[in-house]
Amino acid sequence: MSRWLIEQLHDDFQLGLKADKVHYDSETDHQRLVVFENQTFGRVLTLDNVVQTTEKDEFIYHEMLAHLPILAHGVAKKVLIIGGGDGGMLEEVLKHRGVEKVTQVEIDAGVIDFSKQYLDSICKNAYDDPRLDLVIADGVDFVASCEERYDVAIVDSTDPIGPGEVLFTDTFYGKAKNCLAPGGILVTQNGVPFLQSDELVNTMRAFRALFADAACYLATVPTYAGGPMAFGWGSDDAAKRQVSLAALEKRFQEAGIATRYYNPAVHQAAFALPTYIAEMAG
Repeated sequence: MSRWLIEQLHDDFQLGLKADKVHYDSETDHQRLVVFENQTFGRVLTLDNVVQTTEKDEFIYHEMLAHLPILAHGVAKKVLIIGGGDGGMLEEVLKHRGVEKVTQVEIDAGVIDFSKQYLDSICKNAYDDPRLDLVIADGVDFVASCEERYDVAIVDSTDPIGPGEVLFTDTFYGKAKNCLAPGGILVTQNGVPFLQSDELVNTMRAFRALFADAACYLATVPTYAGGPMAFGWGSDDAAKRQVSLAALEKRFQEAGIATRYYNPAVHQAAFALPTYIAEMAG
């Protein structure tokens, strides 16, 4: 019998998804993981009753956090992913043949183990790729002692509650910046600004203090309800955000990547902000 999962991430707004069949429901050391089937969205992953990803719309979020900074950089060889235990971000990053090493830091090994079993349509064979350096650790601790330098760093975090809360602090962002090579790019997920304005406001305040070029860009993900979702962008090389459409198209073509949301025109347009979001971003 179907039941409804009601997400109450926000004080006065709910998202409901019908759970036609529950495939997995268990507590790890850090959080409660549930995977269920929904006729429209396929398999849905929730952590502590908050939707994290679905089979049918995950491509939007993962493509925009992976391909946009990598193609903006142009010659990214080393990529750092903080979080992302479902493997979707890793799978997209590894599509870039020029990427020689990906370090993924995930606090909860249980998320990876069950993603391989229950969300293999999202992670595919990414965790078998020899370019992966998988680190099971707290992302805050990792960036604090990180000695390697990365061309792109992607913070694929949960919302700022529970284990993900520390990934939205000024201290974390400052340490994450120290993991970047010269000309490197840091991108973050910053929620839905219409309902989660504090996430974007606080991140952009920190980014403006840390980076020569601080901005945000947008994508619309159906199960992250409440309007477009914001992604933070920080780099000390302002030219990385000003790459021409022709150059992006050349890089995209040479990468040979098939996408369903990302393309060079969307890449550029994503930085065009509605006024209410531009005001939050400062």
